[in-house]
Amino acid sequence: MNRTTTRRHPPDRRTWPFITRAIVTALVAVMGPAWAEEAPGRVVSINLCTDQLAMAIARPGQLVSVSRFARDAALSNLSDAAAVLPVNDGRAEEIVPLTPDIVLAGSFSSRATVDLLRRLGLRVEEFAPANSFAEIREDITRMGRLLGRSEQADELVHQFDDRLATLRKDAAPSGRKPVAVVYHIGNGTDGRGTLADEILTTAGWDNLAANLGIGTYGALPLETLVANQPDLVLVGGAEAGWSTKAVPNARHPAIMAATNGGDRLMVLSDRSTICGTPFVVDAVARLVDERHRLAASRGAAR
Repeated sequence: MNRTTTRRHPPDRRTWPFITRAIVTALVAVMGPAWAEEAPGRVVSINLCTDQLAMAIARPGQLVSVSRFARDAALSNLSDAAAVLPVNDGRAEEIVPLTPDIVLAGSFSSRATVDLLRRLGLRVEEFAPANSFAEIREDITRMGRLLGRSEQADELVHQFDDRLATLRKDAAPSGRKPVAVVYHIGNGTDGRGTLADEILTTAGWDNLAANLGIGTYGALPLETLVANQPDLVLVGGAEAGWSTKAVPNARHPAIMAATNGGDRLMVLSDRSTICGTPFVVDAVARLVDERHRLAASRGAAR
């Protein structure tokens, strides 16, 4: 009696990647996202904005260094937290000895440093500037994934949205919307599609730059600003003090004339606007308060 032996062939090697992917997908579905996130033990940030996102989300001891700017209270909302962390100046020779699992950088961080770190085999994650509240949420969520702290990031997004919802109710328009403009020393402004534009509109203001058809960042001649007589001119904290013969600061006589001797000129804290972090709600809150002040003064003048 003849017996036929059936030989079992191993799967075609070309199918292995698909089999592996299916197994990983099944494990993630069973074990949850916590299994999929491998929390890095050592994280270095070399950018002011990633400093703040990371400090707000990281577990104690996870951040081994942040940029020196993180300790500047005029720029950083978490300067107290940064005071107990080692700081860096964003140089590769400082970062490599720290043996980080991840280096957090901004898209405008030194390209030489970022490229060198990558050539040395370090993992560098770059964050572009956020131009909207939606992008802030995305950055918070991404930072949570990178640090293995998605739950903490989700809670931060929830707090951000809750506070924004409260401010939107408080900023609900009653009558004509006042007009504001962000003025950068040197005749620059923030138009439609910028974070500043969303901050203004959320707080119940019209953005003069957007009304003039300026998209993103553009030029706003001083003559145009004066001619349009906005209800509020906003300048950044650092820019308010800059002054040269070629670029006079916000106390220029023409700006003083356009803002009723400075009564309609507001210096907005850089730490509330310079980075796309949840702390932009502080700028929204201040602008809501200013809109109420303006409405009260108009009512009193009648």
